[in-house]
Amino acid sequence: MMNRRDMITSTLKGAALLGLASIPGVGFARSGSPYVLDPLPFAYDALEPHIDALTMEIHHSKHHQAFITNVNRALEGSPLLGIPIEELMRRISEVPASIRQTVINNGGGHANHAFFWSILHKPGTWNEPDRTNAPTFYPAVLAEFRSPGNLYELFDNAAMRVFGSGWAWLVVNADKKLEIMTTPNQDSPLMVGKTPVLGLDVWEHAYYLKHQNLRANYVRQFWSVVNWAAVEAHYKKAIG
Repeated sequence: MMNRRDMITSTLKGAALLGLASIPGVGFARSGSPYVLDPLPFAYDALEPHIDALTMEIHHSKHHQAFITNVNRALEGSPLLGIPIEELMRRISEVPASIRQTVINNGGGHANHAFFWSILHKPGTWNEPDRTNAPTFYPAVLAEFRSPGNLYELFDNAAMRVFGSGWAWLVVNADKKLEIMTTPNQDSPLMVGKTPVLGLDVWEHAYYLKHQNLRANYVRQFWSVVNWAAVEAHYKKAIG
């Protein structure tokens, strides 16, 4: 037989679910399954010497996992759990106010990191976008920035201007044009209707073991591990 405490708990959970079900997010397509940490598409030491193996292991297995654990906990029992994380961030205003900031902090952390891993690759010789590895993205870079070099400079400046923790992004905006922006903490460009095609984590946990307080060194090294074919794929999807 259910005791009084269990009955109250059950009633409160039911009320919470009714509240969630009544919001516009009822239209979310969802799996109902918790988010999980996917393995990296490369070994932890694959980005050496630009990003060290220990940083990659801690960043992925500890920090990214913590964001996933926390967003799962925040959404437990709600009809929002398990919908594609990108969709959740795009429709963050439909998440109940009582848990919205927690979902931004942790769901954003999950979305941002999953994206970040996707645009990295094992370094080789210095490369930059061109008509071979990024045939759709490269002309857009020329149209907006005149050259990859100008893109690098403006992006680097943006990354260095982030105060404290946050991200630098190259996004596709509502006009289908490329734009450089930054976000604080784990906020996602998806929350303001912009689609990332390139992103750099400038939280200290992303670089401090190797570069200590020299963020500029880390930002400079980033360009050696960008997978332009992946950026091309993200860009083509963003522009439809």
